[in-house]
Amino acid sequence: MQKLSLTDFVDIVSKSGTPKATKVNSVIKRPKYTPATDFYRPLRDGIIDTHRSDLPKGNLNKLLVSLSDQKKASNYPEAIKGYTTWWGNKKMQWFEPAYATFERHGVAVSVNPELGLVINGIPHLIKLYFKAEPLTKNRIDIATHLMVECLRQQCDDVTVMAILDVRNGKLFSANAPIPNLTAMLSAELAYISALLSD
Repeated sequence: MQKLSLTDFVDIVSKSGTPKATKVNSVIKRPKYTPATDFYRPLRDGIIDTHRSDLPKGNLNKLLVSLSDQKKASNYPEAIKGYTTWWGNKKMQWFEPAYATFERHGVAVSVNPELGLVINGIPHLIKLYFKAEPLTKNRIDIATHLMVECLRQQCDDVTVMAILDVRNGKLFSANAPIPNLTAMLSAELAYISALLSD
């Protein structure tokens, strides 16, 4: 079964026409994942470890000390600033986030929020968005809808499913259910599956 990350799937769905097919091909033909090529992996792991170990937000600045990669050195400070601004004075307690897959037509999308945080008494499952490219409503809707679709049964009814625009320090949570969105996303996976079989 072909597996896609939630980020890759949202990128594919957000495109149309020839660029959509090009994006599918680039994702499928991309070299197998390795942590060394995951640009935001150290920052993502740093955020997770900070919460898991119940450390203060200032701990994230330690990530900047050992940066030798110039691209990371120019991107990480903005992301850390945005994240710590969002954190503010919130009381947060870590819990292990639920994860699942959205599977249709022989293609599986990993639905794996990085953070499980009780924020001021309310549990949140949060997907982190690090890119400089603006986080559009369409991307928010797709990501949060899949989180609700796949993870709701594993969580309390009050759990908030959300995506965090890290750089801008803005949290976007799932709104009212979007009619027929699950069917539309299933059709997108059928399209991807068809391209894979060509």
